[in-house]
Amino acid sequence: MPRSVPSSARSVVRSAAVRSAVVRVCALGLLLPLAACGGSGDGGTGGGDDVGAAGVGDPYFPKAGNGGYDVHHYALDLAYDPDGTDDPDGTGRPGGADGPVLSGSARLTARATRDLAAFHLDLDGMTVRRVTVDGRAASFSREGQELIVRPAARLVSGRTFEVTVAYAGRPKTLTDPDGSKEGWLRTADGAVALGEPTGSMTWFPGGHHPSDKAACDLTVTVPEGLTAVSNGELRARRTSGGRTTFVWHTAEPMATYLATLAVGRFTVTRSTTPDGLPVHVAADPTQAAASRSALARLPEVMAWAADRFGPYPFSSTGAIVERPGDSAYALETQNRPVFPGAPTPDLLVHELAHQWFGDSVTPRTWRDMWLNEGFATYAEWLWTEDEGGPTAEETFQELYAYGEDTYEDLWAFPPADPPGADDISADPVYQRGAMVLHRIRRTVGDKAFLDLVRGWTAAHRHANASTGDFTAYVERQAPDQDFGPLWRDWLYGEGKPDRP
Repeated sequence: MPRSVPSSARSVVRSAAVRSAVVRVCALGLLLPLAACGGSGDGGTGGGDDVGAAGVGDPYFPKAGNGGYDVHHYALDLAYDPDGTDDPDGTGRPGGADGPVLSGSARLTARATRDLAAFHLDLDGMTVRRVTVDGRAASFSREGQELIVRPAARLVSGRTFEVTVAYAGRPKTLTDPDGSKEGWLRTADGAVALGEPTGSMTWFPGGHHPSDKAACDLTVTVPEGLTAVSNGELRARRTSGGRTTFVWHTAEPMATYLATLAVGRFTVTRSTTPDGLPVHVAADPTQAAASRSALARLPEVMAWAADRFGPYPFSSTGAIVERPGDSAYALETQNRPVFPGAPTPDLLVHELAHQWFGDSVTPRTWRDMWLNEGFATYAEWLWTEDEGGPTAEETFQELYAYGEDTYEDLWAFPPADPPGADDISADPVYQRGAMVLHRIRRTVGDKAFLDLVRGWTAAHRHANASTGDFTAYVERQAPDQDFGPLWRDWLYGEGKPDRP
């Protein structure tokens, strides 16, 4: 996701404005862990001796995710009707003019990490029709965003099980703590699902915290004439009886906030990069021409990024270009970033860099967001430098020149400790996060820095990592350097650091 800088600096660091910071409420918590920091943990509230927890205890979204199990795979079989003519609640009454309808089932394959008489799934809204566990009917109840499932027989720790949820309804659009919109977003000819940080729970049940990553297969049926685009690779497309079914396969682990589904009329282009990587681009017809020049550079950007960050971690790439206004921001949805209108080259660089930083190496908690956005922002600096524009050092110095009175937001809080949920996409996370990385580069030198970055993406490929993991890794790679002042002043320090 992109972030803005002051207008006088946009010729150097060009990115779209997205979200703003408002409230500061938390004290410094350097390495606060989740309960075991994963979907397999039992932190948070709502768990008993035999009930998986209702959340994993994220510092900003404590009810996100669920304890007691670890999801390995999602199989979603959905139908979407933008005209709302389906039967969303099983009453026999069609949706009609009341709005679009999503219906179908989600089958989750998971491993119990403790004995479970009951467990939670995240699902905000929708009508649940039936739940089964290993093919047997299970009782269930609802409590806010929690779907509480009680299987017919207790699940023993270590056992792999399947839970299937049949559901339907009109998916919600959520308003984040910072005021931006996510979840299921209506478009002129369909919808687009954007999940950061918790919006994916509006359209399918699951463990919606970045620490619980899983593979996914999505089958979606839409009215003939519309296209459904998602993550991964398109495995099948078939039309019958006025409806078209698309089958998408994502083999690599994916955090649910990175899942997307875009339904509408698209101009679709399929190609390969020079090294054979499949490229799937879907652009709204009104944006296809304007997007062509930037998207033509996608193979070039991919090669550039692989040279600096290490081998590309996924089996395909591409983009989804919606109309301006369909969302207020671009998002790094896995394999296939979503853009609200034609992207600029630097915005394309930012979202493709996220495929390494955020999508493959995924934050352990939302407090670690700077590891996503600092790296993606710094990728823009490096790209600009390599394109013959201002160097990363010049960008750093221009940003540093802004005082606390002229660019107050930049120095409002340290990048590794956003005060609240409405701050995780604010300027310190992006720009000051990139400044931390530049300070590391200056400390170790250019070659050692690139070696360090490639090693980081390799060491945590398809896994989760925290700020503590990163600082420990840097110190191991450069044991002769003292990073203590850098971490203290730039990563965790309050206010504007003294001139470096």
